[in-house]
Amino acid sequence: MNYLVVGLGNIGFEYVDTRHNIGFSVLDAWAQASNTSFSTKRYGDVAEVRFKGHSFTLLKPSTYMNLSGKAVNYWLQQSKIPVERLLVIVDDMALPIGHLRLRKKGSDGGHNGLANIAQMIGTESYCRLRIGIGSHIGFGSQVDFVLGKWTAEEKVELKPAIERAIDVIKAFGTIGVDRAMNQYNTKGAPSEPKATNQ
Repeated sequence: MNYLVVGLGNIGFEYVDTRHNIGFSVLDAWAQASNTSFSTKRYGDVAEVRFKGHSFTLLKPSTYMNLSGKAVNYWLQQSKIPVERLLVIVDDMALPIGHLRLRKKGSDGGHNGLANIAQMIGTESYCRLRIGIGSHIGFGSQVDFVLGKWTAEEKVELKPAIERAIDVIKAFGTIGVDRAMNQYNTKGAPSEPKATNQ
């Protein structure tokens, strides 16, 4: 069984370690933990990870955030993966830092990357993993906030969230989105993942 896992972000050194690039950070962490590396291919950097007999294509689009749908649509077609096995990882200012929300479908919530994906693949019914980046901003400074760098304290707080996000991806592919949602969606303070044999 093959899956396409897309981490949203912007390419370029100036965007490394920014809040908007949390999707890239999750995929980088999983690739590193799996002793694999990304190769630059059409519309993005791509890596392959195998887990429990499943194959995951990890994609970091090179089209910039607001045109992410072009890369997603291409790699769905190229890899012959149905939309049901697509998972998009994205930042979310509406969630406290480190909180996770896995959803089977939904609106873009004002996120330009998600909006472009829905436009290009023709549906909002695709799975997405939202990772909270917090929102300590005043009105009108959202762009500066999401494109800002993580503080040292936030990086410490974010590390277990990235590890949980990797567990969510694995669960998405091995036990299905419904069971993964029940197991990993957090309420209140972030919690440790439940024990699993997956």
